[in-house]
Amino acid sequence: MTMQIIACPGQGSQTAGFLVPWLSEVEGFRAVMEKLSLASDLDLVSLGTTADDAEIKDTAIAQPLIVASSIAAHRTLFRDSPIAGVLGHSVGEFAAAAIAGVISDEEAIRLVAIRARAMAKAAAEHPTSMAAILGGDPTEVMLAVGALGLEIANHNGAGQLVAAGDKSKIAALIASPPAKTRVIELKVAGAFHTSYMEPARLELNEAVAQVAVTDPIMKLWSNVDGQLCGSGQIFIDSLVSQVTSPVRWDLCMANLPEDNFDFIELPPAGALTGLVKRAVPNANPIALKVPTDFERVTK
Repeated sequence: MTMQIIACPGQGSQTAGFLVPWLSEVEGFRAVMEKLSLASDLDLVSLGTTADDAEIKDTAIAQPLIVASSIAAHRTLFRDSPIAGVLGHSVGEFAAAAIAGVISDEEAIRLVAIRARAMAKAAAEHPTSMAAILGGDPTEVMLAVGALGLEIANHNGAGQLVAAGDKSKIAALIASPPAKTRVIELKVAGAFHTSYMEPARLELNEAVAQVAVTDPIMKLWSNVDGQLCGSGQIFIDSLVSQVTSPVRWDLCMANLPEDNFDFIELPPAGALTGLVKRAVPNANPIALKVPTDFERVTK
């Protein structure tokens, strides 16, 4: 059987109504989402079906919705599947922690809800944003970003960096992009993974101190350095520092297995499989955008 590795997406992957087919076609999916709604103090079922794009762009809503969707898909589709490992992108690491058995599903959502509210509050203190930079020379791109007083928030690999910081400076970057690049503003409400999020990091740090943690039951890659993490406590601590530190998705991809494997992105899927398709030739990328996509997973 082909090795299976699961990926959990981060913020910006959500679209209005994306949960509709999952709730109607996957047995047990609604029950998991309702359970996680209680843990987040949000009606995630309604938000994933009837809310518009503007509403689910709100950080306090988007993060719990995305993480809960990934957890629900794993719990309902992969009950009998021997998963070799899991990794997440940014807030997706909370879903990865739950899937790997480091924390419970409910604790993952509770922490994400705290993180999301704290990040939304921090983002409201100053107009900030993020933008994906596609192509160009990485060294020149980072120099241009630094010259504007922006920070690199995500090293996504496959020719993509994400800059973050003051909204007017992001606008300047878009208006005058580095040579041979295309710059696209992201559907997020703040400069995540930068120093602007320090108040949120402090709040999340207090919350994780109360959480029961165990070591992962499967391979678990970290956004810190792309390496496997065998300690549940170290991984949870990294989720706190990650709030103000860059996501090294490029290093995660570089450390994936050298043998052929299925790279299965949980909903709301698409962004991570796109990166892996360009950067990891031995991976078979499968984006679970709708339930029928699960038919492509090797049985």
